Order: sequence, then structure tokens, then C-alpha cells
Amino acid sequence: MIRRQATTPAEPRKDALVAAAYQILATRGFEGLRTREVAAAVGVNIATLHYHFPHKEDLIRGVVAYAMGRFRGTLGGAGSAEDQLRAHFRGLRRLSRDEPELFTVMAELAIRGVRDASLRKIVGGTDDAWRAMLRTLLRRAKDEGAVAQDLDPDGMAAVIVATLKGTFMLPASQPENVERTFRQLESLVGLRARASTLAGPHPARVRARTRARRSAGS
Repeated sequence: MIRRQATTPAEPRKDALVAAAYQILATRGFEGLRTREVAAAVGVNIATLHYHFPHKEDLIRGVVAYAMGRFRGTLGGAGSAEDQLRAHFRGLRRLSRDEPELFTVMAELAIRGVRDASLRKIVGGTDDAWRAMLRTLLRRAKDEGAVAQDLDPDGMAAVIVATLKGTFMLPASQPENVERTFRQLESLVGLRARASTLAGPHPARVRARTRARRSAGS
């Protein structure tokens, strides 16, 4: 079920319309999304819907904003860049398990965007923001010595986004494929090397400490 976010008193109807559109997209796809049905699901007339969302595209933007808000909730927070990357992957795992409809909606929008230029622009903007956040975290993790020094933050961010977008289009009945994908990405980035303290320090961090000791001794 959709998890409602906190709203101001003036916004509940607008948010309810977004929630209704989100649920229709999750269950019936883009082709099944009708603004009159969205309005009826909330108990308002079509004029009220158009007051909040003059065009169907505006309603779709509201749905995308909600969905990306759920994704962004897995980014940020305290700790090192490495900790935040781990938290991001954990959060996405949790979302794929607890809110599979979120990935159904985003997959539906991505597929439709191939044929719809305006929708492609909306979805593409969210992808750009996601890549930028990952790129920043990967650069910081590299500076901290948490990942290999030859890692390309720009390229890796693109790989993560493209891989996970493709994975999220898999049927929810195949969670083992989702988990396998996450493990491979973590291994590729270098995160799984430190999943257990028994595995010892990350090689990149060892190299960074060695260089620091040599510099101090010179």
C-alpha cells in the first residue's frame, strides 16, 4: 500500500489525487489511467482535479515526485559516504520487498516514456538527479579510501542506475534476482569486501593508510 507522507491542511485533496493515480498506475498501467476515474476514486469532480492538475502531465509529475521521494528517502543521512551507500542499497532492498508497487509504477512510466517525449523528459530528470547523488557519494567514498582508487564515479553511477532500473522491471515474484543484482553491484563498487569485520580492512583503505605512513616517515 502507498505510504502517505505528512501534508499541510491545504494539500490533502491534491495528495489524495496523486495517491489514487499512483494506485491505478500500479494495478492497471498507464493505459488504464483516466483522470475521471482518479477524480471519482477521491470523491471529487473532474473540475476539482483540473484545478489541482490542469493537465494529465501535471498529475503524472505528482506521481513521479512521490515515487522519487520514496527513493530519495534511502539517500542522505549521517555517516561516511560508504555508510550512506550501504544504507541506500539496504533501503532499496527494503522498498523492493515492502513496496513492490513503487517499482511497478516506475517501470510503467519508464516503458511509456520510450514513446512519449514529455513523459521521457519527466522521468529522465529524476534519473539525472539519482545519478548525480550517487556520483557525489562515490566520489566521496573514493576520497575516503573506501573504494578502489581506479573506480570511475561517473561511470559507476550510470551503471547502478541503469542496472537497478532494469532489475525493477522484473516480476515481484523473483526476489532472488533482485538480491543477486544488489550483491553484484555491491561487489563491483567494493562495498561487500567490508560487509564483515572478519574480512579485514578494505584493500583501498589499506593502500591509503600505507601511503600516509610513508609520507609521515619521509
